[in-house]
Amino acid sequence: MQLKHNNGTPPVPLLIAGAHGTLGQALSRLCGVRGLHAVALSRADMDIADPESVAKALGKYRPWAVVNAAGYVRVDDAETDEERCFRENATGPAVLAAACAECDLPFLTFSSDLVFDGEQEGAYTESSAPNPLNVYGRSKLAGEQAVLAAYPAALVIRTSAFFSAWDKYNFVHFALEAGRNNQPFEAADDIRISPSYVPDLVNAALDLLLDEADGIWHLACPSGCTWAELARLAARMAGLSEEFIIPRPAAELGLAAARPRQSVLTSEKGMIQPSIDDALERCLAELGIATVPVPI
Repeated sequence: MQLKHNNGTPPVPLLIAGAHGTLGQALSRLCGVRGLHAVALSRADMDIADPESVAKALGKYRPWAVVNAAGYVRVDDAETDEERCFRENATGPAVLAAACAECDLPFLTFSSDLVFDGEQEGAYTESSAPNPLNVYGRSKLAGEQAVLAAYPAALVIRTSAFFSAWDKYNFVHFALEAGRNNQPFEAADDIRISPSYVPDLVNAALDLLLDEADGIWHLACPSGCTWAELARLAARMAGLSEEFIIPRPAAELGLAAARPRQSVLTSEKGMIQPSIDDALERCLAELGIATVPVPI
């Protein structure tokens, strides 16, 4: 899908929206590893909610596909910033999808486990009924619906809480930093999630894009854990005492946005990610931390 022009000019790029975010940076990095020519654009380069800005960027770069890694990510802030959240998470993806549909370009965007209300007993599949509890989740669901209405061939990937060694803005990094500094670290022990290891998530997303997959897919570590369990597992594998981790009910953490009691993701389409402990081991290795074998 990465074709050279007849005159020997560089290959047609994959266009990535959201150059400076966790996913945008990881996409650029792994495209380089995989030999995929990519161009990542910031909001200043392309405002995804502005049809004219999107058309201009598509005309300039003429990509073979577009990946939307941009969006509003501050779940609690969204409760008082609804207009901006919906602009970035619903309007923007819909504008990109419509532009890609018009140009017949493959399009990938990311959604969230927070489209679910947590009332289902088992893990959520792609066909489970969404019912978000907060503004962020509603914006993501609206984005999914608008994207697939504008472009049924689009690919929408739902995922969950990111962790990675490639930036410090994630739960695992904060937990390990607290442990190394002998600082208490509070974590919810009554909310179950499916952590998502960014390199695995991005590689699987690129595989699906190259395979011309469409519709909604779930990508996250299989099974699930509470936030407190994730912190304890990361600490044990890093050789740290778990005493610094303070489990708390979510209601005591002062979160502005309601969370589902569980939003564990699984896939009925067969795209299964590596286990949490396997992903954590590789994450810690990237950080230069020797792992300690622990019973799971």
